Amino acid sequence: MTSSTTADREILISRTVHAPRALVFQALSEAHHLDQYWGPDGFTNTTHSMDFREGGSWVYVMHGPDGTDWDNWIGYRRIVPNERIEYLHGSRPDDPGAFEGSITLEERDGATEVTLRTVFASKAVRDQLVREVGAIEGGQQTLAHLAAYVEGRQEQAG
Repeated sequence: MTSSTTADREILISRTVHAPRALVFQALSEAHHLDQYWGPDGFTNTTHSMDFREGGSWVYVMHGPDGTDWDNWIGYRRIVPNERIEYLHGSRPDDPGAFEGSITLEERDGATEVTLRTVFASKAVRDQLVREVGAIEGGQQTLAHLAAYVEGRQEQAG
């Protein structure tokens, strides 16, 4: 999905998770895990349905720390187990403001490099989300929560 034609309208965030790639992928592909960590600081989730397969979707509500509920829908476009998840993310399947996303997992010396990439309809949309809802910080916080969750599960299992 990387292209020079999207560089001015994308957000790219990476983090190293000190856990095997299969464990990280599991945490990204099962609702009972995602509900434990997904989202920025102070947010929680309630999953309504999840069908993790190409053509399937994850429907959930993200509860903000101020009490605001945010409807979310992720439609899975391509899944390569333990390597890549590509999706469309909006508030509902027909959301005109939906954006493309991908999560890639690369094995690195027993750890996993997780890269979250989002591509918006325009530079202006991306810039507005960065400015008004802290899209970059929110993505960084989400990956930090993923790392803490997976690394904590690994310690419990070890």
